[in-house]
Amino acid sequence: MSAERRAPARIAIVTPGTSEFDSRAHRIARSCAAQGDTVTMYARREQGMAAEEHVDGYRIVRVPLQPGDFPQKPRTPPAGGAGRVVASARRFGRRAWRRVRLAALGTGIGHRLELFPMRPLSWAEPLAQVAEPHDIWHGMWAGSLPALSRIRSRLGGRTVYDSRDVYLRSREFDGMPRVQRVFMTALERRWAKGADAVVTVNDAYARMLTQDLGVATPPVVRNCPDRWDPPEPRPDRIRELLGLPATTRIVLYQGLLITNRGIEQSMHAILDVPDAVLVLMGSGRRDRYAEMAVGRTYTGKVHVIDAVPPADLLSWTASSDVMLMAIQPSTTNHLHTTPQKLWEAMAAGVPVVAADMPGMAAVVKETGCGVVCDPTSPTAIATAIRTLLDDPVAMRAAGDRGLAAAHARYNWATQFEVLDGVYARLLGGAG
Repeated sequence: MSAERRAPARIAIVTPGTSEFDSRAHRIARSCAAQGDTVTMYARREQGMAAEEHVDGYRIVRVPLQPGDFPQKPRTPPAGGAGRVVASARRFGRRAWRRVRLAALGTGIGHRLELFPMRPLSWAEPLAQVAEPHDIWHGMWAGSLPALSRIRSRLGGRTVYDSRDVYLRSREFDGMPRVQRVFMTALERRWAKGADAVVTVNDAYARMLTQDLGVATPPVVRNCPDRWDPPEPRPDRIRELLGLPATTRIVLYQGLLITNRGIEQSMHAILDVPDAVLVLMGSGRRDRYAEMAVGRTYTGKVHVIDAVPPADLLSWTASSDVMLMAIQPSTTNHLHTTPQKLWEAMAAGVPVVAADMPGMAAVVKETGCGVVCDPTSPTAIATAIRTLLDDPVAMRAAGDRGLAAAHARYNWATQFEVLDGVYARLLGGAG
C-alpha cells in the first residue's frame, strides 16, 4: 500500500464489459475494499445477469447497454396531443438510430465506429443516470472514456483512465486508413486528456500513449495476480477433467479464443510433441476451436475447455506443465504486449513458451522463466516446447525462477502500491 496511508474514499470501477472475467477490475476493487474504501463496480448488464450483487466487500451494479435493451416499465406520457407528439418523437428517434447503426456496420469504418466510440457512447448515458457520487472514477480501457467524461461533469470526483492496452493499435484498428486513425485518435486524446490521471500496464505502452495522446508518461501498474504458493503435490485439475493419464504432458493456452493469438500455429505445433496435448481454456470463438479439435488432424492432441472464474485460475494454471503464448506479431499492440497469462504462469511456477517479441521476450529473458520462439512457425513452437518438456530439471528451474520473480516484484501487492499512490495524489489534490 502507499507509504502514507490515505483516508478511505469512495472508489468506482467503470468497466464496459460484464466484469465476469475482468481480473484486473476485481483485483482493484478487492484491494480498495480491504483498506476501507467504499467500492462500487459499474459493469454492463446482459440478459440473465443480476442488476446488483455484493462480493468480497464491494458492490457490482450492472447497467444495460441502452435503456431499451431490457423490458421497461411503460412510461406515462403527458395527456392529450402533447403526449402523442412525445411518443411519436421517441419512436422516430429509436428507428433512426437503429438505421444509422445498421448502415454503418456494413462498412469497415462502420464496424470500427461501432466498437469505438458508438458502443461506449451508447452505454455512457444509461450509466450516468444510475451512477452515484464517488471520489475516484477508475475507467477500464478506452470503452470507458465517454462514461468517465459524462459522469465527472454530472457528479464530480477525479477520473483515472486505465489504458490496459493501446486500444487504437489493437487488432481491429492497427491497420485502419490514416484518415480514420486521425479521427479516432483525436477522440481518444480529447477524452484521455480530460482525465485526471492515465495509467497503463507496461513501459512500452506508456511511451506509445504519451506519443499518441499527448499525456504525461503514465504510471505502470502491471496486470499481475496476487502472490501465490503452489501446493505440493501440484493440482492436477486438467488431467482429471479430461481423463488423461499422468504421463500426458499438458501444454496450456488460456485466454480469449480468437485469431492472431497463435492458436492455429500452436495446434499444428503440438502434433510434433510426443506424449503431450494442447489444452485451450477460455472464451470467445470456443465452438470453432472445439470443432477443429475433434477433427481427424487434432483429435486426441487438442482439447478445448471452458474458461474458469478468476478466483480459481491459478490452480488450473498450476495443473499444466508449460504455458504457451504464441501471440502473433500482427499489430503494434501485440508486439509489445505483456499479457496477464504471462504473470499468471509465473505466479503458478509454470515455465512459459512465449513469442519472441519485445514485450514478452524482455520479461522471459530477465527472469529466466522459460524460452522464446518465433510464434509464426509451428516448427519453432514445437522445438521450444520440447526444450522444456524433454529436460525436467531445466523445466522445474524455469518455473521456480518465474515464481521467485512473481513473489519479489511481479505481484499485485507491489503493483497496487503504484495505483494507490495515484489515488492518494488525486484525493489530496481534491481538497
